[in-house]
Amino acid sequence: MTALGPIAAVTIATSELQASIDAWHLHLGYELIARDRVSPALAAQFGRPTLAGRQCALMLPAGEGQTWLRFIDSAPDFAYRPFRHMGWNAAELMVQDTDLAAARVAQSAFRVIGEPANLSISDKIRAMQLVGPSNEGVYLTSFSGKLAAFDVPEAKHFIDRVFIVVLGGPSCEASSEFYTRHFGVPPATAVPSVITVLSAAHGLPAETRHPLAALALRGQCYIEADAMPAGTLPRTSAPGELPPGISMVTFLVDRLPEDPALEWIAPARTLPQAPYHGRRTAVCVGPAGEWIELVERE
Repeated sequence: MTALGPIAAVTIATSELQASIDAWHLHLGYELIARDRVSPALAAQFGRPTLAGRQCALMLPAGEGQTWLRFIDSAPDFAYRPFRHMGWNAAELMVQDTDLAAARVAQSAFRVIGEPANLSISDKIRAMQLVGPSNEGVYLTSFSGKLAAFDVPEAKHFIDRVFIVVLGGPSCEASSEFYTRHFGVPPATAVPSVITVLSAAHGLPAETRHPLAALALRGQCYIEADAMPAGTLPRTSAPGELPPGISMVTFLVDRLPEDPALEWIAPARTLPQAPYHGRRTAVCVGPAGEWIELVERE
């Protein structure tokens, strides 16, 4: 069975590449590692040949690590609203101090949609929520102590790597069953949780509890599977463009699954650049329409 994780990259579609680079560098401390153009092979990987030649950039927290942030130039979908659509809703970053991080992003290109607060599931977890310049959801989360239920990394940098990706789907059960069946992720039980940004996006009372399941991956990473409220829209994209906001999440796997039940965007290929480094890779589509990019470990 294919073992999923850790998270290798989060890809964000942006129509203002330099503005995204500047925002993540100035306010979140991410360093630009490479700036290039999308190769024809990479565009084919996404089933979007017209992306060839577009600008792209790779960034890392404080310039270190193996969990990349990737920006790709793609025309915006003006109908897209964060947390109103199915698919990848947010990237959650481990930080050393959520309250100090809030001061860093004040008066920045990041829009605060959730002030620092302890989570309803534990007062040892403190988080805030932002929307970035390309409509990407971003959570900044710190832990005041170890929790037996969560194996999470320590933040080596003030604002560190993505350790959770937030997936909005029709139900927690559908998301959990898909990742268990195809990738061997342990089943997870849904827990009713307060998700204020989700409630706000749908005009629901702030104290509304939504089903949430934490899918544990390898490498101290998780998928937070949220059950989206009634009226949630599908994630669509303009012809030839990437899905808006967080377009896809890249995970390492032992091997690419040979599963005819999976919806593959294009045949597997080997790509030289980061985050592939000469390894086989392919993109499939999950039950919420989310793009899942897989890269073999070796």
